[in-house]
Amino acid sequence: MTPLTSTSWACRLSLVAGALDTCTGLGLVFFPGLVLPLMRVPLPTGDGWVFLRFVGAFVAAVGMTYLWALCAPRERLRVVLGATVIFRLAAGGYSLAAVVGGQLGLAWASVPATDLALVIAQLWLLSKGAGRHE
Repeated sequence: MTPLTSTSWACRLSLVAGALDTCTGLGLVFFPGLVLPLMRVPLPTGDGWVFLRFVGAFVAAVGMTYLWALCAPRERLRVVLGATVIFRLAAGGYSLAAVVGGQLGLAWASVPATDLALVIAQLWLLSKGAGRHE
């Protein structure tokens, strides 16, 4: 049995993160009234729906970026892992500050927890050479 390499772990992470972000993002765009209660997040009012759907489009795009990397992992995986670290640091850092500062309810804590955990995992995989020719 061949041991799993950092690249194979990175491909698995990309598949899971990509599928979750793509589905969550598309859900926020097309079915936010169904997705938010699953997250235990209150429904927005007024213009909040427009901004929520915009965020959903961004989340779906990040997810599709992970999935795009799987089409040619040797050429794309390191780039996608590095680029999405930047996106996740920004989103995770902001949402953590917003939860701690009371602008977002505690129900949103899963967002920075997930983003920052993926930042750590991706940086570790990159440091182990994920996406290099192994």
